[in-house]
Amino acid sequence: MEKVILGDSKIEVSRLCFGSLTMTPFQANLTIKEGAYLIKYAYEKGINFLDTAEIYENYAYIKEAFKEIKRENYIIATKTYAYTQEMAKESLEKALKELETDYIDIFMLHEQESVHTIRGHYDAIEYFLKAKEQGKIRAIGISTHRVAGAKGIKDYPELEIIHPIVNKNGIGIHDGTIEDMLSELSNLKFIGKGIYAMKPLGGGHLIKDAENAFNFVKEIPFIDSIAIGMQSTDEIDANIELLEKGYISEDLKIKMKKKNRKLSVADYCLGCGKCEKRCQQDGIKVIDGMAVPNENCILCGYCATVCPDFCIKVI
Repeated sequence: MEKVILGDSKIEVSRLCFGSLTMTPFQANLTIKEGAYLIKYAYEKGINFLDTAEIYENYAYIKEAFKEIKRENYIIATKTYAYTQEMAKESLEKALKELETDYIDIFMLHEQESVHTIRGHYDAIEYFLKAKEQGKIRAIGISTHRVAGAKGIKDYPELEIIHPIVNKNGIGIHDGTIEDMLSELSNLKFIGKGIYAMKPLGGGHLIKDAENAFNFVKEIPFIDSIAIGMQSTDEIDANIELLEKGYISEDLKIKMKKKNRKLSVADYCLGCGKCEKRCQQDGIKVIDGMAVPNENCILCGYCATVCPDFCIKVI
């Protein structure tokens, strides 16, 4: 698989990034061995880049995969909501310990909304810069669902990488269109930022038009890599075909038709409303005492992470 350099970071990654949230208890709920097998399977197919986050609670899957993958051959990007130096230190130490590694390739601030959010998290950035000097982090960046987040990173040369929502319909972008987002990303690429996109299929909304949706993102010249959730070998194979051929073979299409995902809420939901407050997409509402997903849901699964009774899953 083709490898590219993420902007000026000197970090070489595969054009396809393994989105690892889908294997977690919040979605497919794979066992550690099942998840590690998928990471190794994808690696053998040429995918050397994985996106995770502290909130995903899946470091154990990656650690298990590292038993058969040389650490220096693999790139890990993780994310944190830390906004103080102490919180940043805790997040980094947790990642290093649970992954049993000496360094993290890319450490990002999770879901940054604008330059104001970045400024409010700058204590954490300062800690990560010190950790970078010590060789514990190779690059620092942000993830964002907002055009304002992409605009906000411009004035921070120390933030080398951005992980934004990019799909042909702009699904999940909070404050503008896909054209608005691409305009900002083009400017970021010009000044040397590395860009790896998320949600090319709009959190599942574009699965029926997967080939056109994926090709739209793939053909954007300033997108370095594309992160997409994968929870089976069939999905890995299908996404590799999309990247390398631009289409999915008929036999894989038949298999994939059976795997359209949805947000499931168990009937024992108490309607506490924590999921509704957590969702930034207005994708789930409490109606008549029970959480009900709607057409705005992008299947990120973040609502599931705050459910006290574990009754929400992406299946």
